[in-house]
Amino acid sequence: MRPPVALSIAGSDPSGGAGIQADLKTFSALGAYGACVITALTAQNTTGVYGIHEVPAPFVADQLRVLSEDVRLDAVKIGMLANAAIIETVAAFLAETPRDVVVLDPVMVATSGDLLLRDDAVRAMRDLLPLASVVTPNAPELAALLGTTEAGSVDELADQARELVRRGAQRVLAKGGHLDSGDEVADVLADSSGIELFRGPRVVTANTHGTGCSLSSALAALRPQRPSWSSTVRDARSWLTSALEAADGLDIGHGHGPVHHFAQLWEGR
Repeated sequence: MRPPVALSIAGSDPSGGAGIQADLKTFSALGAYGACVITALTAQNTTGVYGIHEVPAPFVADQLRVLSEDVRLDAVKIGMLANAAIIETVAAFLAETPRDVVVLDPVMVATSGDLLLRDDAVRAMRDLLPLASVVTPNAPELAALLGTTEAGSVDELADQARELVRRGAQRVLAKGGHLDSGDEVADVLADSSGIELFRGPRVVTANTHGTGCSLSSALAALRPQRPSWSSTVRDARSWLTSALEAADGLDIGHGHGPVHHFAQLWEGR
């Protein structure tokens, strides 16, 4: 059977742990053929981001146009969009050619807590929400999208996920990794029919670079291969847990290293 084709629209990470590079690794690890449209070049490594060069929005549009004219796209994952013009370009592409599987990872808040997008870009991001099949914010990003304070518990996270659905999102996977929940991590999947809670062990490692990118691209890779969003989320979380558990074995860089995207494939080699 032919593999699903998954497109990543995101920025480039030269250290290979996040962004386009993490997405393509994730697609390959989970049985999807990866394509990409680059929105930004970054100067970064495992210790931080030291520079960003935004791709002009018309050239992002050119990439999307020529790719979609030639290649079937079974799923789309959206990551770093950098500015309002790029967000609006991606929104126009999705509006003109709707897709059944669109995963939006709203890259909005830095690890330091600083907002990465200007006010006009945040507004544009909110307008993009209804075009995505699922939005995957962490707690700070969810609060930024709602214009409220960050959730401090799983119940508050669930309430905020439901509120984002009420405001137009089709489906929200609110990630609970930022919550102080001890040895357990809980994520909330919300849509118009209600919520589903996914719980799992917290993996203790400093090598978490690209975790959000990898989870969202795992959803995009797996959804065409799974019968439901619930089974897709379950299997994506299970794969990411394995990638985190094996991350320390990579020994990449001097900061927060990447997860091990190919842990299951390299086992025993």
